[in-house]
Amino acid sequence: MKLQLTILSAALLLASPAAFGDAAALYAKSCASCHGKDGKGDTKMGKKAGARDYTDASVQSSFSDAEGVKAILDGVNKDGKQKMKGFTGKVTEAEAKELVAYIRKFKK
Repeated sequence: MKLQLTILSAALLLASPAAFGDAAALYAKSCASCHGKDGKGDTKMGKKAGARDYTDASVQSSFSDAEGVKAILDGVNKDGKQKMKGFTGKVTEAEAKELVAYIRKFKK
């Protein structure tokens, strides 16, 4: 039992902040430059890319959690143009799910 606790403790110390559910830090690092700290997409890069306002309930209801995860991992293309790069290899599927849950909190 003591060995199991030691191994678990070591694993927790080596884990990334996002592994602890720190989607806010991951969002700030990877998403806020376009989507804004508040999720409104009202940034220079966000306006250029057409980032959606995640505080708007109608925007939130326009996509499922699975669609949000897919957009994070695979990116977003519209009319043959890349609007958002994909983050596969930079975030895990679990982290993408945490990001979607975090984005859902912007809804007013």
